Order: sequence, then C-alpha cells, then structure tokens
Amino acid sequence: MSKRLALVWVLFLLAALAASAGDVAQFVNLGFSKDARYFMFGQFGIAEKDSTPWADTFIVDVPANAFASKGTKRFSGALPVDPGANGLGALLNALSDGLPRTKQLHIDHLATGRLLYVLLDGAQAADTLEFRDFQSGKSYKIALTQTAASGGASFSISIAITEKDGTTRSLAAGDPSFKRSGVRAYHIKQIILAPDGGSLVFIVQKEEQDTRGSNIRYMVETVRAK
Repeated sequence: MSKRLALVWVLFLLAALAASAGDVAQFVNLGFSKDARYFMFGQFGIAEKDSTPWADTFIVDVPANAFASKGTKRFSGALPVDPGANGLGALLNALSDGLPRTKQLHIDHLATGRLLYVLLDGAQAADTLEFRDFQSGKSYKIALTQTAASGGASFSISIAITEKDGTTRSLAAGDPSFKRSGVRAYHIKQIILAPDGGSLVFIVQKEEQDTRGSNIRYMVETVRAK
C-alpha cells in the first residue's frame, strides 16, 4: 500500500470516529458524596451536526431518585473539534463550572461505589439479568420491562434481592407511565452499589432517534436496597 493511500485510510478512519462520537455519548461515574446521599455522573461526546464538543454532568439525590437542586451542568463548545477528538475537554469544563456545588455536596470522585453489573461494549443487551454478589453473598434478579410507542418509550425495573439466609425482597425502579419523547429503547448499562451498601444505582442507556439517526445517551434510576 502506498504512503498516500495509507494516509487517506487514516484520515477516513479518524473522520468516521469523530462522526460516531456524536452518536454515542460516553458515560462517566463521577462518584458519591461522603454520606452516599448524592451520586454524580457525566456524559460527553461530539455533536454530529456541527462537530462541536458537548458534555453534561448531573448530581442525583439517591433516596429521592431525583436530580439535586442546582446539580445539572451542560457545556457546549463553540468551535468544531479536529478529527479523532472525543469531547473529554467539554466534560472537564462542565466539571469546572459545577465545582462550587460539587464541593458543597461533598462529592468524592474516588467514591464510585461497587460495580455489580456492566454491559460490555459490543455485548448483546438483556432485559433479564441474574447474578450473585460474592462479596455480600446476595443474589439479584433484575427484569427490565419497556413499552415503545409512536414518539417515545417508557420502562420499569423489577428487582429481587435474595439474602444469604434465603429471604427475598422485591423492589422497583422506573415509571412505566412516563414516556420519554424520542426514545425508542432502553438498556441497563451498569448496576452500582453505593459505598454505604444502602442503595442501588442503575445506569440506563437510552437509544434516541432523531432525523440524523440513532443516538446513545444515559440516565440513572436509584432505589434503596436496605
């Protein structure tokens, strides 16, 4: 292969990566507060329409399963990035903008909880999950139920936790009556146990449809596990 042809292929691949980054946001676990009441996460990428970097950060009140007051920040770049960039700088800018609130709520970026389940990139998503947490001895059965309709989709998650002594508790997350516009499907990306062991955080991957195609974005659902 000639050097010129090789260079053409490299530029083509870099352009393809930049284009795909606008479709698929990258999820980041940004940690819990010291008392595990708040959970912070982010997502970032490159906008497909104009190749500008963007990022969102969110702080969630875990017991309330709702965004914390003044806990959402968004950064949108004014200029397009070079081919191959992933938008990480936009996330850093969003974090900088939200630093006062992050400090006020005592978010520790090292306190990311314990990962109980992760959907690996490229793996087939499943609506029913069964696994055991060998550290605690608990077993989990998770079922994601979703309903897609014209213009959007809703979901709910049923959770059964079996303790070491054989007793089982049933919990639920999500709202099956709430349809999110533009969403065509949901998948469980991660399940995280809070540092105090008292809550589960579900990282839910959303497939959003627009005129340019399918985009991937993230949200969370939280539930008390004690």
